[in-house]
Amino acid sequence: MSSEKISILKRIFVKEPWENLASLVIIIGVIMLLQPYIMVFYTYSFNFILGGTVAFLIVSHFPSGKS
Repeated sequence: MSSEKISILKRIFVKEPWENLASLVIIIGVIMLLQPYIMVFYTYSFNFILGGTVAFLIVSHFPSGKS
């Protein structure tokens, strides 16, 4: 790979914004779980929580942007 392509990948796969996104997905899943009005939200809330948790575990291995 060229150094320019590696540089672009390093800028894309930085830990902090992806961790924030994964945390947001978890929070959305918890809100979906706790709301009493829409059954479809309750039904898929576990999928959101699980997906956000798995995403957070994967993203936590990305390099930090503070180097």
